[in-house]
Amino acid sequence: MSEAESIGSSNKVLIGKIAGSSSVLQVEYQRAIQGTDELIRTPNEIEFVAPGFVDVQVNGFAGVDYNDPSASREAIARSIRTMFGTGVTRFFPTVITGSRERMMGALQNLAAAKEEFCRNNMPEGDAIEAFHVEGPNISPEDGPRGAHPIEHIRPPDIEEFKRWQEAANGDVRLVTVSPEWPGIVSYIGHVVRSAAVASIGHTKATSEQIRAALDAGASMSTHLGNAAHPLLPKTQNYIFDQLAADGLAASFIVDGIHIPPPFFHAAVRAKGIERSVLITDAVMPAMCSPGPYKLGQVDVELRANGSVVMHGTTRLAGSALRMDQAVGNAVRLGGVSLRDALVMASTNPARVTRIAGRQRGLAPGEKADFVRFSWDESAQLLTVRETVVAGSTVYRA
Repeated sequence: MSEAESIGSSNKVLIGKIAGSSSVLQVEYQRAIQGTDELIRTPNEIEFVAPGFVDVQVNGFAGVDYNDPSASREAIARSIRTMFGTGVTRFFPTVITGSRERMMGALQNLAAAKEEFCRNNMPEGDAIEAFHVEGPNISPEDGPRGAHPIEHIRPPDIEEFKRWQEAANGDVRLVTVSPEWPGIVSYIGHVVRSAAVASIGHTKATSEQIRAALDAGASMSTHLGNAAHPLLPKTQNYIFDQLAADGLAASFIVDGIHIPPPFFHAAVRAKGIERSVLITDAVMPAMCSPGPYKLGQVDVELRANGSVVMHGTTRLAGSALRMDQAVGNAVRLGGVSLRDALVMASTNPARVTRIAGRQRGLAPGEKADFVRFSWDESAQLLTVRETVVAGSTVYRA
């Protein structure tokens, strides 16, 4: 059952099964959830309902590069509407390493787009929850640096962070850094005091540097298992240090390309479901045809096998993953339950990045962000049927 008016009330109603239980829930909502009831008599044919997906690392989507300061409002809105079809209801447009001017320009452009969408009561404004800045304070070494342009890697600078926040209207909520830099402890402290989350990523940091980052307030690892040296000491390295740190949640790109299934399975066991977050790390060619595209100032290529690489190389440069696929992949490749995969794609990222009104799931008072979907157990395939953002249906199949 999809959105409908309830009898004798102005509330809208959504009814769906809850993954991992026999419950069928009726959710009454406006912009926020007004109430929930578990039904005794249920329709014969009914689909699942879950909190809307939250993706805290999206560099671009549907032919639009969020790192491009000249990306039009229309193009950004169109890309978000396409994203709604994958069940994503809140996301962090992500700005990667670039020149100071280009990073500032991208943040200003995205913030202006969000402001315009909200002013016009467009759900695309609600969907842009905040911004993620990944770099430029990351490792300059090949391997950990990933696809980030080496010429723009630079040390952490509190004044530059303040300029990002000014450009983004204070909405930079997540910053990925490497703890290997001098001065990183005071930098992380400032980020955290500014109500942003400091995440460790693209790093070659030592055990001591990672511990110091944790002590300073770092609370997350960005796409753990990626952006690393191809060869590492077998039992003592920066990946194990982060896996072992209970104070760090970890995000994972589960596309069957970035990390092998045994690593994902073991990493989730180490972190626990409660500290595991699904992300897409999607870039401009996500949901597009194979061919050449851009990621900030880097030329990339979407290949026929679904991988996105730096042009002329085999080095991965983001992904073409969709969040609905990531949930199915987590079940199929990682051996987690559908219920846990949904948590890793919704309430966990909301909690880790402190999204107000999205941390308690389908509970009264929470924002009315939902995904209604069907689930093919034999194929372990999720198909989105409806997406609701802040009480408005933004996609229906």
